[in-house]
Amino acid sequence: MEGYKSFLAFLVSSLLLGFLGVIFTLVWVLHWREGLGWDGGAAEFNWHPVLVTSGFIFIQGIAIIVYRLPWTWKCSKLLMKFIHAGLHLTALIFTIVALVAVFDFHNAKNIPNMYSLHSWIGLTVVILYALQLVLGVSIYLLPFASNTLRAALMPVHVYSGLFIFGTVIATALMGITEKLIFSLKEPPYSKLPPEAIFVNTFGLLILVFGGLVVWMVTTPAWKRPREQGMEILSPTVSSPDETEEGSTITDCSNTEKSDVELNSEAARKRILKLDEAGQRSTM
Repeated sequence: MEGYKSFLAFLVSSLLLGFLGVIFTLVWVLHWREGLGWDGGAAEFNWHPVLVTSGFIFIQGIAIIVYRLPWTWKCSKLLMKFIHAGLHLTALIFTIVALVAVFDFHNAKNIPNMYSLHSWIGLTVVILYALQLVLGVSIYLLPFASNTLRAALMPVHVYSGLFIFGTVIATALMGITEKLIFSLKEPPYSKLPPEAIFVNTFGLLILVFGGLVVWMVTTPAWKRPREQGMEILSPTVSSPDETEEGSTITDCSNTEKSDVELNSEAARKRILKLDEAGQRSTM
């Protein structure tokens, strides 16, 4: 990988910030709020920020950059597709539970649902995320879509994924600000009490985390290279874009073995050509 040390610095920094974001959320709800529970009260609502941060932000961020990890480049693309989809599915499950918690809390306390901009954008982005996952699995994981269709939709798939990820972070920032305004009374949010400082810091953490993820996934030098031997193993692939997204049915160790076998075969052919040329020259 070109710029491997820079990539490693970005990766470690993003994972550290994402993990710290999850820890900050837990400290917030356990120390300043009413903890965690499932009784229709404030403790049930607190599952909403915890699960959104850990699933919809942190796990989704990992799912986005998983293709960029150079240690996986010897693994088959099909295996990486399963990992990519599995992480996104996990994030979606976390998010659905987070939505159930907030709706259940609102209904138990007779609080209106879906009245704020945070809720409008939040529900919209969850629906878009679910559609993105379904379409991604249908087109890129299942073997029914043509290579031409996959190549044509890849820019849309990448853009929509980054758009959803950025919107999730923006919606989370709106949500925590809304929560602080409603919850902090004495002293109010405008007086910047310790809880406000702590939660504002948490917001900065997830914002920078999102920026690092987007930078890693949009840097061309850190893109997963085309798989060696793809033309031989998958002769139906004709588009360069689809070759990038194509998959072999080998695991990490078998992919490395196939590369060695291909190189050895090429070396043998060169030796045979040299021998034939030598025999002709002596005749």
